[in-house]
Amino acid sequence: MIGRTLELMAAPIRLRIALDPDSAEPVFAQICSAIRVDVTSGRLAAGVRLPTTRALAAELDVAVNTVAKAYRELELEGVVEGRGRHGTYVMDLADTAAERETMRFVTTMRNLGVTREETLALVRRAWS
Repeated sequence: MIGRTLELMAAPIRLRIALDPDSAEPVFAQICSAIRVDVTSGRLAAGVRLPTTRALAAELDVAVNTVAKAYRELELEGVVEGRGRHGTYVMDLADTAAERETMRFVTTMRNLGVTREETLALVRRAWS
């Protein structure tokens, strides 16, 4: 298991990322899994800045594009937020989960051809 301390901003964070070169799971997916576990377990709190793609790639001895792909995947899942040159930060999963589910619901209702007013009426009835 690789566990290294990286100095980020004012405080160090400790990532626990175990890479198995013999695994059928791609390396980027292993990185995603490790970070996802640390975030969902609370080891990485909301607002924590993750290492740059270059720094993490160097620590793990993998290609920068591999880490970038992992960060992009985690961003699509709502686990992290990329802020351009300012870095990649852990998202608050409590808020993100609710927003994701709301968007999924709204998309489904639109695809069904249900209007906004009809959707709100259905939610009000279901909530009662």
